[in-house]
Amino acid sequence: MFVRKISYLYTMKPEKKETSQKIEPTKSELEILQVLWKHGPSNVRFVNNQLNEEKRAVQYTSTLKLMQIMVEKGILKRDESNMKHIYSAALEEQKTKSYLLDRFVDTMYNGSPSSLLMQLLGNKKTSKKELQAIKDLLNKFDKE
Repeated sequence: MFVRKISYLYTMKPEKKETSQKIEPTKSELEILQVLWKHGPSNVRFVNNQLNEEKRAVQYTSTLKLMQIMVEKGILKRDESNMKHIYSAALEEQKTKSYLLDRFVDTMYNGSPSSLLMQLLGNKKTSKKELQAIKDLLNKFDKE
């Protein structure tokens, strides 16, 4: 009996531990997330077609496998109640973008948002409309 209990314990799947560490999607995972954030819950075929139209040529089986892995990692949710599985983003768009941007600014600009902004404005042609929007935002922060 004791041996059965021990063997039972070793055959049980370990529970997933909650980690305080943020999930950091790969470039390919972000492409899939962007499709789902833009279009909402979708099947693999739709996501694959969008990737092929908007990003680059991707095989259906590669998209399927990556989305299955993303479910295991907790990045996507899968609804299996219908014949075609429907996937949705488990990560909130704004929180994910905020986290990734913070990491980028910390890594590339020593945590200085102004250095990032100066680099952006120096590298790209900024329209008068965009510059006005930036000025308005800065004025708003100035008043707070």
